[in-house]
Amino acid sequence: MSTPAREDFLVTEEPYYRPVQDEVERYEAAYGVRMPVMLKGPTGCGKSRFVEYMAWKLEKPLITVACNEDMTAADLVGRFLLDINGTRWQDGPLTIAARIGAICYLDEVVEARQDTTVVIHPLTDHRRVLPLDKKGELVDAHPDFQIVISYNPGYQSMMKDLKQSTKQRFGAMSFDYPEAGVEAEIVAHESGVGPEIAAKLVQVAQSSRNLKGHGLDEGMSTRLLIYAGQLIEKGIPATAACRMALVEPITDDPDMRETLDAAVTTFFG
Repeated sequence: MSTPAREDFLVTEEPYYRPVQDEVERYEAAYGVRMPVMLKGPTGCGKSRFVEYMAWKLEKPLITVACNEDMTAADLVGRFLLDINGTRWQDGPLTIAARIGAICYLDEVVEARQDTTVVIHPLTDHRRVLPLDKKGELVDAHPDFQIVISYNPGYQSMMKDLKQSTKQRFGAMSFDYPEAGVEAEIVAHESGVGPEIAAKLVQVAQSSRNLKGHGLDEGMSTRLLIYAGQLIEKGIPATAACRMALVEPITDDPDMRETLDAAVTTFFG
């Protein structure tokens, strides 16, 4: 089976990304030395959009893998398949990225089993190789290849965490929700609502984030604020839009929903 072309994985249009600090410059430096990069931060704070933006800016192919607990090493590197002509090998996304020189982004990598993630180790040190044991092939990574992983430290546990032997192969960048003015700017741009409504949505979110560890596992994400803004732009009343996009998704507890509803009423009446 032929390897897909680099052009098939290029990000052709500029994704909207609002830099918060110097993360763009730091990532460019890391890519310059092909350092594997680990992005840490809460859900919906812009990690995936950042990777997409950097792939576009650097004009490099991007292959994204959404990790899950059922993902096997074969899902990453490839497997033999049976078809009408017999047996053929099919590369997995990690192998394709290594061959063509793409940025391979493993999203929420801690969701994958630890015996699966160890297959990335030879690609994250001086060797930059990927052994395909079942095929008897050793793939030398293309000079442009880089691996990027992300996860949410807030959901770490003894059962779902990266081994130190994996963590210490990466440079790390921490992400968080932007300060209020910047977040409102992002929400307004992405959802189409005006600055005043965007600012109120951010205030609601900040109220919820203050409850993290006090009834909530996680506060409202920037992504959810954009959803709420989009509903408001479609004519849904602000309080109903906030309940659907902000309150209901993050908690099933009636008392906590009531608390969050009260915060919405405070800012939207």
